[in-house]
Amino acid sequence: MCNLDSNDVYDFDTGADINKKESVVNMIGSRSGTLVAALLLLAVGSMGLVWASMDAGNMRSMLLLASAITCGYIYQCPPFRLSYWGLGEPLCFAAFGPFATTAFYLLQGSSTRVETLPITSTILAASVLVGITTSLILFCSHFHQIPDDKEVGKLSPLVRIGTEKGSDVVKIAVISLYSLLFLLGICRALPITSIFLCALTVPMGKLVVSFVSDNNQDKTKIFMAKYFCVRLHALFGAALAAGMVAARIVTSNNIPRPILT
Repeated sequence: MCNLDSNDVYDFDTGADINKKESVVNMIGSRSGTLVAALLLLAVGSMGLVWASMDAGNMRSMLLLASAITCGYIYQCPPFRLSYWGLGEPLCFAAFGPFATTAFYLLQGSSTRVETLPITSTILAASVLVGITTSLILFCSHFHQIPDDKEVGKLSPLVRIGTEKGSDVVKIAVISLYSLLFLLGICRALPITSIFLCALTVPMGKLVVSFVSDNNQDKTKIFMAKYFCVRLHALFGAALAAGMVAARIVTSNNIPRPILT
C-alpha cells in the first residue's frame, strides 16, 4: 500500500496520472493526504518488519527487505525516478521476487532455535517465479497509459516498443514462466506437487496472452489486462505455495539442500 500510494503521488506530480481514474490521489482528491498515508504505512510496516526480523534472529532478512524497499524508492521517487527510464520491471522483479520472497521466508525462523533457516534452491526458484508474475502486472499496467506517459516523457517499455511488440513480450513472458516452472521441476529445485498445481493455472496464463493479443490496440478494453495478470499472479502463487506444503506433508525427504546457511 505504501508503494502504491507513493507511486500515485509522484506520478500525480509529473502529470502522468492526470487521466488515471484508479489513482489513489485522484480518488480521494488529496495529494498531501495520500503522501502522509504512504509515510505512515512505511513507518508502521518498517517497525513490524524490524520486530519480525529480530524475533527470527536473522539479520539477512532485514538486509533483503531494505534492498526491496530501496528498489521501490528508486523506482518512482525523486531524484531517481528510474521507472521513467523504463527500468520499473527489473526493479519490480528484484524487489518482489528474490529480495522480498526470500526475506519473508527467512522470517519464518525463530531466534529460539539453534539454527536459522537456510536459503535453498527451492526458495530461490520460487522467488524468481513470483518476480516474473509480479513484473508482468506492472508491464501490462502501461498499455492504457501510453499517451499520458509519452506526454510527460515517461519512457516505459511500451512507450519504447509499442503495443504490438508489447503483446509479444507478454506471450514470451508467460511461456517463459511455465517453461521455467517445468525446468525447475526437472532439476528438482521445486517439488512435483508444485509443478502439478501450477500447471493447472495454464488456462489463466493463456487467457492473459489471448486478451492482450486481441485488445492491445483498444485503450478501453486493454485496461483490464493488469487485472487478469493479478489473477494469474494470485492463482500461480497460491498453487506454488500449496504444492510446497503438500510435498512437505507427503514426504519428509523432500527437503532441498541449502545453498546458504
